Amino acid sequence: MSSDTVDDPRIKQAIADFGMEGRRLYLPQMPYGGSYLLAAAIRSIGFDAWVTTNSDERTLDLGGRVTSGDECYPQKIVLGDFLRIIEDEGRDNVAFLMPSANGPCRFGQYLHLIRAKFDELGLDDVPVISITSNDGYSSIGAYSQKLIRTAWRAVLAQDILMKMLLKTRPYEREKGAADAVYQTSLEEAGVAIARVGISHKQQLEGLVPVMTRARDRFRAIPVDYDASRPLIGVVGEIFCRQNHFSNFDLIRVVEEQGGECWLSDIGEWVWYTDDEQRRRLIDEGRRVSKDGAIRVIKNKIMRRDEHAMYGPFHDDFVGYEEPEDVREVLEMSLPYLPYTGALGEMVLSSGKSIYMYEKGIDGIIDISPFTCMNGIVTEAVYPSLSKDLDDLPIRVFYFDGTQGDLERDVGIFIELARTYQRRKHKTRRYPSYFGV
Repeated sequence: MSSDTVDDPRIKQAIADFGMEGRRLYLPQMPYGGSYLLAAAIRSIGFDAWVTTNSDERTLDLGGRVTSGDECYPQKIVLGDFLRIIEDEGRDNVAFLMPSANGPCRFGQYLHLIRAKFDELGLDDVPVISITSNDGYSSIGAYSQKLIRTAWRAVLAQDILMKMLLKTRPYEREKGAADAVYQTSLEEAGVAIARVGISHKQQLEGLVPVMTRARDRFRAIPVDYDASRPLIGVVGEIFCRQNHFSNFDLIRVVEEQGGECWLSDIGEWVWYTDDEQRRRLIDEGRRVSKDGAIRVIKNKIMRRDEHAMYGPFHDDFVGYEEPEDVREVLEMSLPYLPYTGALGEMVLSSGKSIYMYEKGIDGIIDISPFTCMNGIVTEAVYPSLSKDLDDLPIRVFYFDGTQGDLERDVGIFIELARTYQRRKHKTRRYPSYFGV
């Protein structure tokens, strides 16, 4: 930690305000790589932040003791992991970050339940801090404007590395090679993101070469690409689809059953919250205002960073391009779930399913917690959506900590995807290295 950062009165005051003196700040895994890099971003301004260690059976046991079953499954995992960290590290040594959000999802209640349960357990002195999507997560900027941009670069780095992992791992000749490259690249990106006392320009100049080296590592992995392997889009509730423990590592199961996955990324949600803020300002008659101007400037800066970091991967992501604007996804959802009324993942999942269909996808898997409103609503519209998309196979996989024969169910779905692949109307575009 640099002396410049330690001496920054804003950071000192923030640490004092949060009751964080002498404590390590832990972030829930959503996914591991994303939280790992976000923690690195928070370290860049002087907080001692790290991602929680991997969940295990103790996570479910501790979470189950203090929940009733009415809460959604991710809440049980997050709370269980926090209690496990307290047991392992000691209540005087830890603090936790719990983001929040608007909308119908119970995610907005996580913070309040965690705080209530901590108080019931006599852990009222353990800090739980939060940021919210209500203002595009800009509230934490009161403590450091630098963090907002660094955190966005952390999101971009994670999304890029995850895309490279998922498009490479199914074809690797040596099992574990892609995972090893992903971990090495993640750690190197974390070092670049956590640097303190440097300008935004210096940070980007250091991070882009790191990402380029990651690209070259992935390209060097011996692989046997096979265009007959169906490409499966993965959408759904953001925590459950990103947290491997909560979904029994479903993506890996899909790969083992013969598929390749295209996972909806975290950046999509960030762009969605930005667009929510835009629409909220318009509704309030404040489109032309100081807040509106700040949002426009922030949007342009985010786009600039996105283009800089994705630039080295242009050839790798042919056929895997993300939408230029999240409004493209929202407009696609409009006939099924109007984004002006419905909110959150249900809109993104339905719209992204259509977007992926246009890209030549062979099936869609929606990963959601059991009883999740977003999953229930999208499941209700998927039959109509599938019919309009040439009977594209779509299945919702619900998770609650217990699971039947996941391999069998995924295997059946992959066979449906293969059948669709042979008759589909939308042609998939492949990168040149597929040799198609």
